[in-house]
Formats: sequence, C-alpha cells, structure tokens
Amino acid sequence: MKVVLLGAPGSGKGTQAVNISEWYKIPHISTGDIFRSNIKNGTELGKKAKEYIDKGLLVPDEVTIDIVSDRLKQSDCEKGFILDGFPRTVYQAEKLDEILNEMGATLDVVLNIEVPDSEIITRMGGRRVCTKCGMSYHVVFNPPAEGNVCKNCGEVVIQREDDREETVLQRLSTYHKQTEPLIEYYEKDNKLVTVEGQDNIDDTTSCVKKALGGM
Repeated sequence: MKVVLLGAPGSGKGTQAVNISEWYKIPHISTGDIFRSNIKNGTELGKKAKEYIDKGLLVPDEVTIDIVSDRLKQSDCEKGFILDGFPRTVYQAEKLDEILNEMGATLDVVLNIEVPDSEIITRMGGRRVCTKCGMSYHVVFNPPAEGNVCKNCGEVVIQREDDREETVLQRLSTYHKQTEPLIEYYEKDNKLVTVEGQDNIDDTTSCVKKALGGM
C-alpha cells in the first residue's frame, strides 16, 4: 500500500499516519520528523531547515525532494509506505510521480483530511510535544501526565515554535496557497479520497478506516 496523506497542519495527519502504518505494516515517512531530527542534531540541513520552519515557511524543494527520494528507495519501503508532509506542492507531486515511475511503482490512494481553519488554530495552540521521544499531546483533548511530562518516557513536553498562533496562521496561509491545489491534482488522477476530521481522534480513525476499507 502506497499512500500520501493530505491536510492542513494540525488536521491530524500524523496520528492517522501512525495508524495506517500499523494496519498495513508499512513505514510512516514524515518530512517533519526528518527535519526535526536534523535540527536537533545540529546538521547543516537542520540549520537550513530551521530558518524556514520557525517562520512557518516551506523548506526548499531541492532539499526536501532529495531526502524523500533517498528514503523511498530504502528496503523497508518495498511493500509500501505512507507519506506525511510530502508532497506539499504540485511541483513536488510531479517529482514524486517521477521518483515512483523510476521505481516501477504508483500511488494507491491519496487521503485528504479536511478540518476548518478555526478548529486547527484551537488544536495547534494546545499541542505539546515530548522533547525526547516526540510523542504528541494536547492540553485539552489528550493531555500529558501530571507535571507536564510525557506518559511514554517521562521527559518534559513543550509547545513548539511552529505551534504558536502567529506561526500557525502563516502555516495555514502557506497551505492554502501552495498545497490545496494538490486536491485537484490527485482528483484528476482518481487517487483522492476525502474524510472530514472529527473532534475526537477515534472518530477520525473510524472515518479513515472506512475510507481505506476497499484498499
């Protein structure tokens, strides 16, 4: 199963990507995780990416495309993968088609999770992330353990710079201008399936299961 996840930042793509990864036993490939790992380790790529991410802007195509291309050619992707955070533009989608064509593969489905902007601002403003293992929480919907620590590893959880309201607004603006056109792009290819993101994570998961039921 080869899947691309679409949706605005804060729509719940990451959570559903983990679920799909477990259901189909395929790797969850998140460009955000790759960039954050490089930022944490202080690599040259990380330093470059941080300049853009902290401003709510997209990392340049040439950097992102090379990273994704290398990742998809690793052995654990032979039976499929789920891409979360890539492609973000029609240009990147075209490049992904080229990469897959070289591999003799095609996408099975593009899953689009729709959530209103107002709901996303509420969600992301309350989001917290573990500084060690990366586990994601929300102060209302899925709070961390008492003392603002991770339930998984016990380390402190924080609000990332790109989850602050001013950055969220910039990220949404960038999404609408550059990423929404992908909906039409994949509709033309008969790959797109859209589900409405729910307030409750489990309800969204049920919708996703139903949407992928025939896959």
